[in-house]
Amino acid sequence: MTRFVDVHNMLRWVADRGPASVISGMMGYLQEDFQRWESFDKTPRVASHTPFGVIELMPTSDHETYGFKYVNGHPSNPARGFQTVTAFGVLADVHNGYPTFLGEMTVLTALRTAATSGMVAKRLARPDSRVMAMIGAGSQSEFQALAFRSALGISTLRVWDTDAAAMGKLARNLGPLGFDITVASSAADAVRGADVITTCTADKTNATILTADLIAPGVHLNAIGGDCPGKTELDAAILELGEVFVEYTPQTRIEGEIQQMSADFGVTEFWEVLDGRAPGRTTAEQITIFDSVGFAVEDFSALRYVRDAVAGTDYCVEIDLVASPEDPKDLFGLVGALSPVG
Repeated sequence: MTRFVDVHNMLRWVADRGPASVISGMMGYLQEDFQRWESFDKTPRVASHTPFGVIELMPTSDHETYGFKYVNGHPSNPARGFQTVTAFGVLADVHNGYPTFLGEMTVLTALRTAATSGMVAKRLARPDSRVMAMIGAGSQSEFQALAFRSALGISTLRVWDTDAAAMGKLARNLGPLGFDITVASSAADAVRGADVITTCTADKTNATILTADLIAPGVHLNAIGGDCPGKTELDAAILELGEVFVEYTPQTRIEGEIQQMSADFGVTEFWEVLDGRAPGRTTAEQITIFDSVGFAVEDFSALRYVRDAVAGTDYCVEIDLVASPEDPKDLFGLVGALSPVG
């Protein structure tokens, strides 16, 4: 039998635990897996691009457990009444290949993206950071705010989006949670005085929402909104201002902000910081840039965290996902037993 967490139970679990608590707990699992980075099979996501958007598979394995996520990215979906991103994920036992866990990942991906941002910011942002500029107030924005409050104590947000309704939505959702929120008049206005800048826009274009002259010394830039070929958010000159950190270089060169740069443009994979092989932030004035596109190991960590957290609870159910004949060689016998006689 395969344990399954559907949408209802995922939402119930997150609500009961509290999103901030889930994000904080997930950071620990992410750090554990990043610290054993070299034990994972790694490959850029397998993507099917169409004029409508992209559908992707994101696989990885630590040779004990195999995991993958199915995820789409369709920027025009909200105008048609659909979400931009949906997902589900699977864990399987490497020893027999049987799926052991199946879970909703539309909500879970938002939580793991935020948790990854928070985990990285603990090492790359200035510890005294208190103000975050949020460029893009879509479905990821509230989760990011909670992650940065958990990681750094950030409670002041300066938000900008071309969609005024989205900014209003963010203020309604986060205001009651104790955040001090300023709705900015532009991206330039939002980043003024910010210690951390998070960019999370969804347009599938090469856009420039920030230019290099807007990035002050000491800022940590959390660039999470670029995740496919031909989609960027930052002026390429920004990437020359400081050290650029990525998850998995081969994938980021295809999909991240650094797709704008030459193949020899130097970056640091974040696991190297945790492993002590590379420095993180070295001075208070340094500009640090996390060019995040999301990677399969992060989904593996998120699924592992949920699997462990819901074990033995009523947040999950068992489903009969794999046919299991008494004689492993007699699969037809299962069909024959139910076939009409004669």
